[in-house]
This record gives sequence, structure tokens and C-alpha cells, in this order.
Amino acid sequence: MTDQNPFEAMMKMSRDWAKSMNVDMEAFTPKGFENLWPTMPAEAMEMFFGKGINPEGLDAKTRLMLTLAGLTVLGAQAEAQIRLTVRHLVEAGATKQEIAEVIAQMGMFAGVPAMTKAMELATEVLEKDESA
Repeated sequence: MTDQNPFEAMMKMSRDWAKSMNVDMEAFTPKGFENLWPTMPAEAMEMFFGKGINPEGLDAKTRLMLTLAGLTVLGAQAEAQIRLTVRHLVEAGATKQEIAEVIAQMGMFAGVPAMTKAMELATEVLEKDESA
């Protein structure tokens, strides 16, 4: 029997495995992974997420706004997903004002820290979009 914590043993095994794959885990960061996912054209979003599925239902822009609201109310912890959703909202025709209003409305339910974090993430995307 060993006194080693099983969780620590599992983590050590995982780190050793990752190092053997030549991954620099100390320098690894998932930030920017969402850039690997292309922004869908507005027409494709509408077909797959909007009126294409349910002609009488919500359009893609509204569904994306609801997604942004949900991600914000969950504490704005899913940073990549928020940045990706904002990027898709812009493509779907949402204005900066609309995006800001969705996030601000969630401040009432999620709290000011979550709202602030979501707003910072959205601003990061929108400013990057302006400079491109």
C-alpha cells in the first residue's frame, strides 16, 4: 500500500504523458482556441440555428443573444464561448448596442462581476473587429 494520493498520482501520470508528447504544459494556454473555429456566414447560421429549422421560431440573431445572456448569467466563466458568440452575433447583424444591452440586462441576475467580465470579453472582440 502506498501513502500517495491517488489524485496526485493520476495528475503526475497525465503530466508525464503530456511531456512525452512534447507539449510544454507550463506555457500552454487555451486562450485563443476559439480563433480556430471560423465565423459562420449569417446565412448558414440562419439555416442551422434560426428560421431554417423552424420558420415560425426565433431567428439566429435572437438565439445567439439568448446564448450570450445564458453564458453571462452563468458567471461569464466560458471566455472562449463568449468571444465566439459575440463574433457570431456581429456576423448575424447585431449592433454593439444590442450586445451591450444583452450583457447589461444579465447584470441583474448574474451580478455585476459577471456582467463586467462578459462586457470586457465582448469589448475585446468588438475592438478587434473594428481594427481588422
